[in-house]
Amino acid sequence: MNSNITLLAFFAAILIVAGLVLVLMVARGGKQLNQDRYRSKWLAIERSLQRDQAASYQLSVLSADKLLDHAMKEAGYKGSTMGERLKSATQKLSNKNAVWSAHKLRNQIAHEPDVQVSFDAARRALASFKQALKDLGAI
Repeated sequence: MNSNITLLAFFAAILIVAGLVLVLMVARGGKQLNQDRYRSKWLAIERSLQRDQAASYQLSVLSADKLLDHAMKEAGYKGSTMGERLKSATQKLSNKNAVWSAHKLRNQIAHEPDVQVSFDAARRALASFKQALKDLGAI
């Protein structure tokens, strides 16, 4: 009888610990991301940025922003917009201001028809998105 109570207490403790780990992972957006898939997509984005092709500057920023947004959704960060998801991921990001700047550049590209993006601005934005993807464990 005493061994049954000990065994039951042992299994209850295991269930409690497993539940706490699950809660912590969900609260932190802790879903494991497929790094190979994200790395492959990221390398394609980096290769798409060509110094002699101005159109590639905007396209690479749009693609990088989209990839980060997808990673945040998949990792479980809450929000109906990229901005809301960025806010919920703030503590996970090592340089939140740089990511916000990169996302603002993306918004300019998407919403302002006459926006001009330099190669250097696109490179800085990509570096910010890349660090954010690393911070989330996507690459």
